[in-house]
Amino acid sequence: MPTSRLVTTDDWPAAELHAAVLAGELVPVGACWASVAEPQDSALRAASYGWSVADARFVAAGLTAAWIWGACSRPPLPHASCVPASERFRRRGAWSAVREVTLGAEDVVVRAGSRVLSPVATALDLLRDRRGFGAAEADALRGLVVTAQVDPSHLVTLLVRSERSPMGRQAQRRFRETGLAAVGP
Repeated sequence: MPTSRLVTTDDWPAAELHAAVLAGELVPVGACWASVAEPQDSALRAASYGWSVADARFVAAGLTAAWIWGACSRPPLPHASCVPASERFRRRGAWSAVREVTLGAEDVVVRAGSRVLSPVATALDLLRDRRGFGAAEADALRGLVVTAQVDPSHLVTLLVRSERSPMGRQAQRRFRETGLAAVGP
């Protein structure tokens, strides 16, 4: 048995992993598996993300970061990732779609060796995403408030401060539509 909390296709053939799931010994965690006795926490999900994208420069973002924080039950595939704009790195792969963004030091935390947007930065990322804001993103935002204890009034303050930023007013409208709180006057 591997020493990691996760089991991957690097450890066992896929057929054996799927048989262990059917036998009730393993559960899927993203693209990996874990013992049914393992706590399903942010570190376990972050480790699965890290194994999936296999690039330490990536930062889990959007619905992927929300999944890592426990705000949604399933990871999106491909994973949503970003890199700091200063790294000038672009790539699309089977497991991750990557975009460049401006990140502050407080926006990124490390979990199980993987970089992940903080819960507040994840909430803002979901609200400002140019690709859209649907039911999954709204549910993830509400999940971040519950599981990661993101304070809606703090989000209101940040959204008002950045209303002239790209997607700033759109983010405020999306936030109001979630029913979490009213933004601004």
